[in-house]
Amino acid sequence: MDPLLAGEQALLGAVLLDPRQLRRLDWLEPRDFQRPAHRALFSVLRELRDAGHPGFAADSDDGEVPLEWLTDTLALAGERTRGLDPSYLHTLVAACPRAGHAPLYGRIVLEGSIRRTVTEHAERLLAVAEAGLVAGEVEGTAHQVDVLAGVLTDLAGRWGTPPRAQKPAAVPAAAPAAEVSEEALADEQFLLALLVHQDGALQEVFDWLRPGDFADTGHGQLYRCLGALHHRGEPVDPVTALWEVRRRGLLADGTLTEERLVPVLGAHLVAGSAEWLGEQVLRTSLTRTAAESAKRVTVLAADERLAPGQLIGQALHALGPLEEVRARWRTANGLPSPGRATAQAAPDVPAARVNAALSRSTPQQRAAKAASPAASAARAGTASATRHRPSSSSPLRSTT
Repeated sequence: MDPLLAGEQALLGAVLLDPRQLRRLDWLEPRDFQRPAHRALFSVLRELRDAGHPGFAADSDDGEVPLEWLTDTLALAGERTRGLDPSYLHTLVAACPRAGHAPLYGRIVLEGSIRRTVTEHAERLLAVAEAGLVAGEVEGTAHQVDVLAGVLTDLAGRWGTPPRAQKPAAVPAAAPAAEVSEEALADEQFLLALLVHQDGALQEVFDWLRPGDFADTGHGQLYRCLGALHHRGEPVDPVTALWEVRRRGLLADGTLTEERLVPVLGAHLVAGSAEWLGEQVLRTSLTRTAAESAKRVTVLAADERLAPGQLIGQALHALGPLEEVRARWRTANGLPSPGRATAQAAPDVPAARVNAALSRSTPQQRAAKAASPAASAARAGTASATRHRPSSSSPLRSTT
């Protein structure tokens, strides 16, 4: 038996048995129902209530509900969806154990709606991010991230909890790494060669590019070595870089091999813009991180052991690494750093929603509660015009 379906049927049955229960469900919306027929029914029930239907004002304490309440509901809802007949209304009524439990049935409906909504937007973010990896585009991903963060904030308000990131009690499984194109890996390799052989190149990216931005683990570790040399004020060149690699045991543990180091340390006469290439690496890192965060949120939404408040908090936590990459992306492109949507104060919650939240508490708990972009484009255009990636036959790609 599907608990969500049972909850939706019990709620609609409660309103059909006692139309006055709608007063206690103002925090619920038709879109919260999973089945289209149920959405149509709940919408019609509200419309009849708002129109002053006699059935809503009738006294149902004696169990008598005007027949017009049922027939008018069926007639109007039947115009909007298929499959509704008198027998299904009887099914809904029979599915309701107690009409007075309608707010708790509504909680089941809202919880299911929250899980579906989070999953839907996480899957949308994943699709946009994967498309961005292929197209080398980041704006669509950034927009979809803002949409997901805004949805989580809105859902937190509806559930009656603050939109606050919550670290999972257990370490979540790592999301599968997104596939990265060969061109992106070639960009990483060429950037490292520039950083090793071009004086001052590392300073152009050191403030905002991190080892984790490299899709290839070996590339990220080599960048870490170069950054350590730069941080200590030591010169960066092929000899010092190789020595730092050895000191960190990256050759001994197989993270890097001499064959992989040759294209980076053995190249010479390398020309190009480290800043522009670093932005490409960071662009790929942003979309890759977005895809991984989206997968993690999807896994959280599928975990029925998480209460909606926990789901929302842990989903916001899963977006944390992504926001950190976005902050560095804005720094690299000279863009302003807007405040995070999740850090804003929650808007005033209507009294009906507060009552819905209180319906989830025990009496004791309730008593306790009472007590600039153009400049960046110009820079990228200039850098790309001066960037020269050596071909296999070019002396710039030769290794010694």
